[in-house]
Order: sequence, then C-alpha cells, then structure tokens
Amino acid sequence: MASSGYTRLDADHCCYFKYFKNSYIILLLYVDDMLDAGSNMKEIVNLKAQLARKFSMKNLSPAKKILGMRISRERKKIVEVVTNRVH
Repeated sequence: MASSGYTRLDADHCCYFKYFKNSYIILLLYVDDMLDAGSNMKEIVNLKAQLARKFSMKNLSPAKKILGMRISRERKKIVEVVTNRVH
C-alpha cells in the first residue's frame, strides 16, 4: 500500500489512508476482510481495481457492521463504504 501512496497509521497497522487533492480514502484490513471508505467514488473504484489485479476479491454489499460495530451513513454526504473479502 505504501508504494501506492497510502500511509499506515502508527496507532493501528491495519488502517491505511490516502489524501487526494479534494478527497480521501480510508482502507481497513483485517485478516481476509477489507473495508474502504472515502469521499470520492472514482478513487474507491480505482483502489478496488488496483487491488483486484493483485488479489482475488469478492465485492460484497455495503457494510452494516465490522468487528461488532454498527456502521451508519450520512446520505447527504458522498461517502461509500463497501466490505470486500480477499481470498
């Protein structure tokens, strides 16, 4: 992820982020699960395509829970959160 410009959080080595000119992506990795969130859907699609070239992935529905925490969304803001399974 570092070679793609993502920074790993010191506090949580499963969390990566990347800032773009007017947007961001947060990527959470846990064993074989991946959760991505961001403010620009185009950048999220690019990230998924990049990862799909390296890993076999299944795109699941928008996440409702992760690690026992419920996910809520602000529909007025453009934020997409999707769970993926990495094989």
